[in-house]
Amino acid sequence: MMKKGCLAILAVIVIAGIALFGWGKNTYNGLVKQQEGVSAAWAQVENVYQRRADLIPNLVNTVKGYAAHEKETLEGVVNARANATSVKIDPSNMTEADLQRFQSMQGELSSALSRLIAVSEAYPELKANENFLNLQSQLEGTENRIAVERKNFNEVAQAYNTQLRTFPTNLLAGLFNFDAKPYFQAQAGAETAPTVDFSH
Repeated sequence: MMKKGCLAILAVIVIAGIALFGWGKNTYNGLVKQQEGVSAAWAQVENVYQRRADLIPNLVNTVKGYAAHEKETLEGVVNARANATSVKIDPSNMTEADLQRFQSMQGELSSALSRLIAVSEAYPELKANENFLNLQSQLEGTENRIAVERKNFNEVAQAYNTQLRTFPTNLLAGLFNFDAKPYFQAQAGAETAPTVDFSH
C-alpha cells in the first residue's frame, strides 16, 4: 500500500514537471517570438526614417540651385541629417533614453526641413520645378509612412510589454532577463506633422 502511494505521488510529480516544462517552453518561445516582432517593427521604423534621410541630399541640391545664398538654412538641414543618421539603436536592448535621443535627433531634422520649406516660399521658380514637386510628393509619402511605422512599433511593443507583465509569465520573463521596450511618445507640437506642402 505504501509502495502504491509513493508511485502515485511520483507520477503526480512527473506529470506536474512535464506540464511545467511545457508551459515554460511555450511561454519562453512566445516571448522570443514577440521580441523578434519588436525588432522587425523597429527595422521598419529605421527603414522609413532612412528613406527620408535619402531624399534630403536631392532636396538640398534642388533648393541650392535656386536659393544658393540660403546657406545657413541648407547647412542646418545637412547637419541635422548627419546627426539623425548617426543615432543607432540595438532593438534587443533598447532603452527609454535611446529612443528619446533618436526621437530628439529626428525632431531636429523635421524642424530643419520645415525651415528649408519655409525658405522655398520666396522662390516661385523653385516651387514650380518638376524635381522639387516630385521630392515634395516623396517626402509627404515618407512622413505618412513614418507615422504608420511608429504606430505599428508602439502596438507591437505594447503587446510584448503586456505579455511580460502578465502573471505568471512575468516570473519567467524576469528569470531570463526579458526587458520591456519603450514607446514612441508624441513630442510637443508633434500632433501636427512637419509641413511639406510646396504648392502654395
